[in-house]
Amino acid sequence: MSRPKKKLAYDAEKIMKELMAAVVESYDETRELKLTAEEFGMSALKIRKLLITAGAYCNDISDEVNELYYAGKTVAEIQRIIGLGKSSVNGYLPYTKAIYKPEELSLNAERINIFRSRQQAVRELATDMGEDKLWETVVAFQNYPFHTATGLPFVYELKRGRNGECNKELIVSRRKESKTVVWSSFMLAFQKAVELQGEIVDRPKSLGDIRGISFIYPMLYRFGVIEVPEKIAKKMELRRPLSKR
Repeated sequence: MSRPKKKLAYDAEKIMKELMAAVVESYDETRELKLTAEEFGMSALKIRKLLITAGAYCNDISDEVNELYYAGKTVAEIQRIIGLGKSSVNGYLPYTKAIYKPEELSLNAERINIFRSRQQAVRELATDMGEDKLWETVVAFQNYPFHTATGLPFVYELKRGRNGECNKELIVSRRKESKTVVWSSFMLAFQKAVELQGEIVDRPKSLGDIRGISFIYPMLYRFGVIEVPEKIAKKMELRRPLSKR
């Protein structure tokens, strides 16, 4: 008879603080709620609420809502004064307590770990543009919401062998279809990207006529290996840290 799995104990207050810190860090890089929301797999409303709680976001509406709230107005009164719905008003108010639902705590802890591992992988790749660090970065960014240079969304996972270990083959899912990108193709594009560092890589095929290059191109940009024109970065819905531009 198998033993029941032991439930992990989570510190709700600690997770809330760490989640806010991670969201603030991401928002400082993207400066867009939508992009930060995609990074964490959360709604833009929740991201905004976390940022407001951390004191890292404000606009005219949030300022007015919070001024009224701290002046003693109820949510219902704020609704009537500003003309917003209840959920909208609540969305502009900070969290007053940590989230204690076990499933939400577990999910938020995972979100934090994934974000931190991706940030660490990108930092290490920046100091060591070698194949091993590239591979670690590719592993870390599985299921990240990428877009091609023409704006088509996709995610990827790594193919696994019978022993469960990742093979160096990417399974790219784009809407209802999937394609495979082999590691040798990725390395060809990466080597060319390293040669072009310091230059603007204006289109995917500037890295070579390589199978799967339309998927590799936004990945290399997100990993910090190449620079691209701003108009293409917008289509890919990606932003690199402002300090690196």
